[in-house]
Formats: sequence, structure tokens, C-alpha cells
Amino acid sequence: MDLSQIKIDLQNPDFQYRLKAIAALKDFTAEVAIPLLLQHVKDPEFLVRTFVARELGRQKNAESFAALLQIMRYDNTPNVRAEAANSISLFDRIAASHLVQAFHQDDHWLVRRSILSALVEMQCYPETFEICCVGLAGDDAAVQEACIDGLGSLASSNQSALALSKLLELKNSEFEYIRVRVAYALTQFDTPEAKAAIVELRCDRDYRVVGAAMENLL
Repeated sequence: MDLSQIKIDLQNPDFQYRLKAIAALKDFTAEVAIPLLLQHVKDPEFLVRTFVARELGRQKNAESFAALLQIMRYDNTPNVRAEAANSISLFDRIAASHLVQAFHQDDHWLVRRSILSALVEMQCYPETFEICCVGLAGDDAAVQEACIDGLGSLASSNQSALALSKLLELKNSEFEYIRVRVAYALTQFDTPEAKAAIVELRCDRDYRVVGAAMENLL
């Protein structure tokens, strides 16, 4: 699609045209694409704003980074904020502190899980441990499960001891779903404490926890 057609389609009231035009901007330089993308960061259609966030992540410069931060903080749709978080993570280490701050401020499960996945992928170990603790202190089960998995991902990192200590605290949780995820996460750790905890969980009162703790024997 040529640039003139993209500009026409971006003004089309049918959002499907706007989506295709935004996707087509991937073939253009940041100098061309970013000004057009910025015109649609407040598009009335959330799918269009999601595409804008995705494309801004491909056009990596200071202007797109600043725009993504604004989207992640202020857009009223969780899907868009989550996409902005994913795009911000493409800027590597400079993005880590901003993602942590967003995790503290945004308690929507989709946004939080997106941020956690991004930090794990970026191998930002201290930041991952920090937000796992924050997420576990909340009351969203999906986030709690993801945070336990996040602690498991730290088994070979410089946060290993802290992560294991946190998991050992959780192995006696009153909630079965927590203990199930802890059983899986502990299998990532090759320490006497982790192995002893797994043996203990094989005697859990809930068969799902027992199954999770036994899985590494199969």
C-alpha cells in the first residue's frame, strides 16, 4: 500500500480500513510512520489503538517510547494497555523500571500478566521478583498463578534464594490453586529445601496438588 492510500484509509470511518493502513506502516521509516500513528493513539476503536501500540513498538525511538508510556498509563482499555506494555519491553533494559511502575499502578490481570511475561522474557530478575511479590499480595487468582510461575523462572538467576524462600512460604497456602502452582514451580529448583517441600506436597489433602507434585516422577 502506498503512502497516499494509507493516509486516505486512516481517515475512513470504517475501522477495518484504519487497521489495514496502520499495519501497512511497518514498511515505512519511523520519520514517516510515527506522526501518522500518533494521530490515532486516541482512536475511538480500541482495536485500532491496539494496532497503534503494536506498530509503535516496531518504530523504536524516543518519540514512540514516550507515546507508548502514555498509552500504557492512560488508555481506558486493558487490551490496549497490555499491548503497549509488550511494545515497551522491546526497548530492552530501559523499559524495566517503567514496566514495574505500571504493574504497581495497574491492577488489571491482563496488563499485569503481560508485564510479568515481558520482564521474564527480558531476564530482568530483580524486577521480576519485585512484581511477583506485589502480584501475590493481591487477590486476583490469575495474577497470583502467573507470579508463582514467575518465581519458578528465577531458579537459575541471582534471585534464586529469594524466590525459593517465597515459594516455601506459599506451600502451605489455604488455597489449592496456589499449592498446585507452587508444586510445579518448586521442580525448577535443585536444592534440598525444594525437594523436601515437593515430598511434603505429595501428601497434600488435595489430589490436584498431589498430582502436580508427582508430575516430575513420570
